Amino acid sequence: MKKPAVLLSYACLALATGVPALAQAQRSNLPPIPTYEVHRAKTAPRMDGKLDDAAWQAATPVTFIFPWADQTGKKQKTLARLTWDSDNLYVAYECEDSDITAVRTRHDDPTYKDDAVEIFIAPPGVKNLYLGLEMNARAVLYDYLYPFPQRLVKNYNLPGVKLAVSRKGTLNNSGDQDQGWSLEVSIPWRSFSDLADNPVPKIGDRWIANMNRWDGTEPNRRLSQWSDSGMVKPDPHYPDRFGQLLFVE
Repeated sequence: MKKPAVLLSYACLALATGVPALAQAQRSNLPPIPTYEVHRAKTAPRMDGKLDDAAWQAATPVTFIFPWADQTGKKQKTLARLTWDSDNLYVAYECEDSDITAVRTRHDDPTYKDDAVEIFIAPPGVKNLYLGLEMNARAVLYDYLYPFPQRLVKNYNLPGVKLAVSRKGTLNNSGDQDQGWSLEVSIPWRSFSDLADNPVPKIGDRWIANMNRWDGTEPNRRLSQWSDSGMVKPDPHYPDRFGQLLFVE
């Protein structure tokens, strides 16, 4: 994968110096930062959007929380699971949804404006620099590099990422009642080769990550998360509050 030299220079600068986080207002009484044990899959899950593989049945689900009480969208349940092997990180999302909406169709469209799920992730030793993947209910990917809190690098494309979605309902039809949708994503470890010399985790390694969901249409939108970002206003981007992924056998 070739990237413009300016992007690599920017990434190297952020890695070398650390980009100072902006002073942002934080809510009080925040929950502890969570840890998720990512178990190695005996057999890689099929990327078909259906979560009936043995790998997903063995993975522990986590339920997203709703940190912002003033949002007016429905509180619809989201479960996430993670597993891994020597080639990829696998993430699965299971989303209750009574009205599935997604109109963005092209790679790097602003999928977060649709019904969408996200993962922000970085290997150990990387400060304020992470990869973002934002994926809508059409399985359209918006991927980027984010030297937080500077401008995110939108034309940083990750190699070999695979997405699949399965929907229980009709897309973009508010006249009926949907049940929900599920999404699987496989992220090759080589996607992290600009952030780590040896990007494949070892047993016991801890990475930082957060997983989020944008649900509903304006003005009734709601953001839910695995780890509460602590922001006063709905905002998922705050790496100091990312959760821990502990890779285990």
